[in-house]
Amino acid sequence: MAFRLGIRRMFCAVSETSTSRPSTSLWDKLKNSKAGIWGRGLASDYKEACREMVVGIWEHPVKASISITMLGGALTSFFTKPDYSSFEESLLECSNQLGLLSSWIRNGTADGHVQKLLKFRNEGRLCHINMGLLSFIYFTDHTHDSSLYEAQCSSLSVIWREIPRRIMDVGFAGHWWILNSKMTNYDVNEDEFMYLPVHMQRTSPPNAQVVESNERLHRESWLALKLKDEEKELKKTSV
Repeated sequence: MAFRLGIRRMFCAVSETSTSRPSTSLWDKLKNSKAGIWGRGLASDYKEACREMVVGIWEHPVKASISITMLGGALTSFFTKPDYSSFEESLLECSNQLGLLSSWIRNGTADGHVQKLLKFRNEGRLCHINMGLLSFIYFTDHTHDSSLYEAQCSSLSVIWREIPRRIMDVGFAGHWWILNSKMTNYDVNEDEFMYLPVHMQRTSPPNAQVVESNERLHRESWLALKLKDEEKELKKTSV
């Protein structure tokens, strides 16, 4: 009997203590935990940073516009920089364009540059460097899979200060600028006019009067010839 009374008192004490403590939900436990406190502090920091950013843009609109423009340009350059496959595609396209022209009218500078790049490419000596916003194409002394001692020894490899003179092209904003500049007027052979006088080596664009005169002569060339009276009489007498 005393044992039952002791057990009953123990359960009553436990129930009283459980009812006396406030009931906490799962959300309250998570919020008061270490992870919850860290998350609230992080959200407060981001909120304060966003508020300061908005206030700074409102107080200094010109500076904010310049910063946003530079950031947008950097992101655009990063995502639009060309890779090695695009360089090979551009190189082969330029080679095909030059191949359609005769050697008499092909630009010597463009043809020499493209042929040099093709030689390095066929030998496996072209390398590509990704610099984030820019891409560079440079040539090496040996192929990638060469087993020569000069190619495998790190002490004899290409040092960084020699790379600027080995750079063959620069990729930026989706274009290879050196290759595009070399292909300007690729169908004009400048050596063909090297023996002409200086005033004939460079021609200026025609003015409006010259263009109108040329168009008039072109239209008149399609008209039927009109014989004069004397020519008609001579034609009749000859018959």
